[in-house]
Amino acid sequence: MSGYTVGASDGQIGSVTDLLFDEVSWRVRWLVIDTGTFLSGRKVLLPPSALSHVNHIGHQLAVNLTKQQVKDSPDVQSDEPVSGQMETDLYDYYGWSPYWYTGFYMGGSGCAGGPFAPNIPGSRSNERGTGDADRARGDRHLRSVKEVTGYHIHARDGEIGHVADFLLEDGDWSVRYLVVDTRNWWPGKKVLISPRSIQSTSWSDRMVNLDVDRETVKHSPAYDGSEAIDRAYEYQYHGYYDGRRVPEPV
Repeated sequence: MSGYTVGASDGQIGSVTDLLFDEVSWRVRWLVIDTGTFLSGRKVLLPPSALSHVNHIGHQLAVNLTKQQVKDSPDVQSDEPVSGQMETDLYDYYGWSPYWYTGFYMGGSGCAGGPFAPNIPGSRSNERGTGDADRARGDRHLRSVKEVTGYHIHARDGEIGHVADFLLEDGDWSVRYLVVDTRNWWPGKKVLISPRSIQSTSWSDRMVNLDVDRETVKHSPAYDGSEAIDRAYEYQYHGYYDGRRVPEPV
């Protein structure tokens, strides 16, 4: 999704340069938008729930916000981690209910693309409670797609490749698969790894550790990036890895 243009209700505001996902749930929490000439390259963050339309063919996203609303949003320090306070400031400004209160996967009010609601000071004071503690810890779990791309992939018995890309689920913005390039071991082959197969991740060592061995990955269904992943492929994939079946393709 990197490079997708983002349009407000009254014009373009920039393009997607990164996605921030929750390392525990593997769900995208924020889109990082480079505003380019609109705001002199200033970075802004928007949750997926702010999107009103996604055009994958045209690589375009639309949000139910005006350019002025985006311009007046809290500043984001692009060279620093996204803190819990920064997330709170953004949600307070836009008037949305944060994901740590609602549990909503997109991080918004529960209505994707809902209208902008100006913040009323103190209007959510009664909502604050244990959610604040969760929010304070939340920044520790946000990871950058751009950063994780290139991480080494280790099976139980050795390295097998590196993260080449991410595939997202349209419905809930979860990371469905990591695309793994294995060319240093098996020339020309890319495979998919589900987060369910990840045993642990060492962020400091830039390494993803799997709970399967190299042979299992080697003989897994090959991935062709030029074709869409369909039900038949997923049936084959999950059947191969753990016997879990999705409904038979029709």
